[in-house]
Amino acid sequence: MAKILYGVSGEGSGHSSRARLISEFLISEGHQVKIASYDRGYRNLKDDFDVLEIVGLTIVSEDNEVSRLKTIAANLSKIPSGKRALDELRALIKSFQPDCILCDFEPCTAYLATHYSIPLVSIDNQHRMRYMDYQILSELKKDAFITESIIRTMVPKPWVSLITTFHQGTPKNDHSFLFPPILRSQVLELQPRDEGYILVYTTSGFDSLLETLKDFGREKFLVYGYNKDEVDNNIHFRPFSADGFLQDLAACKAVIATAGFTLICEALYLGKPYLAFPMQGQFEQQLNAFMLAKESYGAGCAAPSYADIAAFLYGLPDYKKKLASYEHSGNTKIQEYLRRLLADDLALLKRYRPE
Repeated sequence: MAKILYGVSGEGSGHSSRARLISEFLISEGHQVKIASYDRGYRNLKDDFDVLEIVGLTIVSEDNEVSRLKTIAANLSKIPSGKRALDELRALIKSFQPDCILCDFEPCTAYLATHYSIPLVSIDNQHRMRYMDYQILSELKKDAFITESIIRTMVPKPWVSLITTFHQGTPKNDHSFLFPPILRSQVLELQPRDEGYILVYTTSGFDSLLETLKDFGREKFLVYGYNKDEVDNNIHFRPFSADGFLQDLAACKAVIATAGFTLICEALYLGKPYLAFPMQGQFEQQLNAFMLAKESYGAGCAAPSYADIAAFLYGLPDYKKKLASYEHSGNTKIQEYLRRLLADDLALLKRYRPE
């Protein structure tokens, strides 16, 4: 059995949710797993796994747009503590002596894997923008190139890339493999139904969206993101509740939300058409929104107007028809490949050693 170090990005909850499922599977297979993460990733995993807290990068946003200046300032302030955390991570690698390193878009473990010549496996959705061919609007090609460069900088030389994606393309090389999105067991256990309302997820402060939703008086909207429990005409605010959100997701007829990868994948699995408004300045979310529309699973727009929402509602029957053929096999495909990759003293993985 292998000793595995798992570097997990702490941004958002998608990375740690994926890492939880993969770690539970690896431990059930008899492997020894240690995790390195920060911020939300560390908080989400520390009580159930052996986790080293490190320092990671932070993205700062305002009004659904990335603030480059505040992002740079926030990350520069972390340099002293970051050096200490990197020294602790080096010490962990020397004492633990991992057979391989898994990386969910966490650069410190990726760089140290290369430095110490440890087999590196990336498991994320970001590498579809580096190692998978896909279509994109011409005006986004510059952003696509910049994003690919950032991914290459964050994770320089993975031996193997396991890429999760809700839209299909062609891998660009023989060491990249495509898999359906990894879903939480709580999502896989849900029974989808349609109780007639629309689920809305946004960050507090997007009041223009709420005012637009009020113009659709015949529709009921359940709104998460403001963390309050009150009713304003056809807007029903919901306080934060992980279980409550999933139950509302299972019972809604459609979703209007930001273009985060995890929520999109969970909604599509449950057969829910999705209207996505991507965070401006974040190419991955723009790609998610574009691909939703291209696959006819929903639509995307910069900031939902009355016309955007009306068109989305009008198209719900067509979106639902397309989603009826959306295929997902749970998490079995990526689990089976990991089993093969880590078997027989990592013989298969070692075939992919980079030059």
